Amino acid sequence: MGDNPYVIFDHVQKSYDGKTLVVKDLNLEIQKGEFLTMLGPSGSGKTTCLMMLAGFETATYGEILLGGKAINGIPPHKRGIGMVFQNYALFPHMTVAENLSFPLEVRGMSKAVREEKVQKALDMVRMGAFGGRRPAQMSGGQQQRIAVARALVFDAELVLMDEPLGALDKQLREEMQYEIKHIHENLGVTVVYVTHDQSEALTMSDNIAVFNDGRIQQLAAPDVLYEQPDNAFVAQFIGENNTLLGDVIGFENNNAIVEAAGGIKLKALKVACGDSGQTQLSIRPERVHLGAQDENVVDAKVEELIYLGDHIRTRLTVLGNSEFVMKIPNSTKQNMPTIGETVQISWNSEDCRALDA
Repeated sequence: MGDNPYVIFDHVQKSYDGKTLVVKDLNLEIQKGEFLTMLGPSGSGKTTCLMMLAGFETATYGEILLGGKAINGIPPHKRGIGMVFQNYALFPHMTVAENLSFPLEVRGMSKAVREEKVQKALDMVRMGAFGGRRPAQMSGGQQQRIAVARALVFDAELVLMDEPLGALDKQLREEMQYEIKHIHENLGVTVVYVTHDQSEALTMSDNIAVFNDGRIQQLAAPDVLYEQPDNAFVAQFIGENNTLLGDVIGFENNNAIVEAAGGIKLKALKVACGDSGQTQLSIRPERVHLGAQDENVVDAKVEELIYLGDHIRTRLTVLGNSEFVMKIPNSTKQNMPTIGETVQISWNSEDCRALDA
């Protein structure tokens, strides 16, 4: 980690009407060369943050710094930032090469330099032979590749992407995720990426800032966010998650002792629960095991079994929650439970987090 972050949001707030804050006291540092994703539901403030960084919106309060300089007063085209939007925004009347050459002309580069840079950017997204085509002659995925190339063509050090793959079908979207990730790795540019698709965020990012209600709920690497959510919102928003409600009745080392429905006592890591009162326990489906092999053992009624190739997704009723999911790996030769049967399941306290209710 460098000492001087490349992008800094310093106590940034944004309001459109002078009353409601869409972004609340946001502090965020992004290192040079980092791939940071802003992830969150619609209306959580992530796109507004991106637009303030791009210069299409101004902060109501606070400062945004780029490379150590405040950029609040600098217009978008002078910030030297590459942008990729969901709707490509390519000029239909220009060829692909002309589309890419346009931002270079604006910057006053000579024809020879422009041609060289355009070709380099097209090769980067494996579209080297498409320079003479017009956008209408290309598929959505090809147009999106061109939009990425256009954001990179003038050697921008910072590239902002707002839901750039939202309009593509699943397979193409997954291909493009790896493509953008590889371009980032090869060029070392700083990327700030906005999405509401959590698997996309997990696949591509160095770090993810999870937004909700105008605030960053947690900022961490993908594995940390998934394995160690700070609060109930993050636990629910990232990946699949089981929740059980209970009351904190005591502590043992760094574990909370929680009384769940029917007086059943469970142990969980104390993360964001109070010293008493309600808590929400969070356990990932793959951490739950069939049989009484771990610390927390409960009875569960089997409601549904779905065969998914590498695992059997098992839906259970556990302590009053009928949406509790366990994944039984298909590699185990254990006897599969049957629907309607009551089985024992278990999980370890370190895989269970006591969060805010």
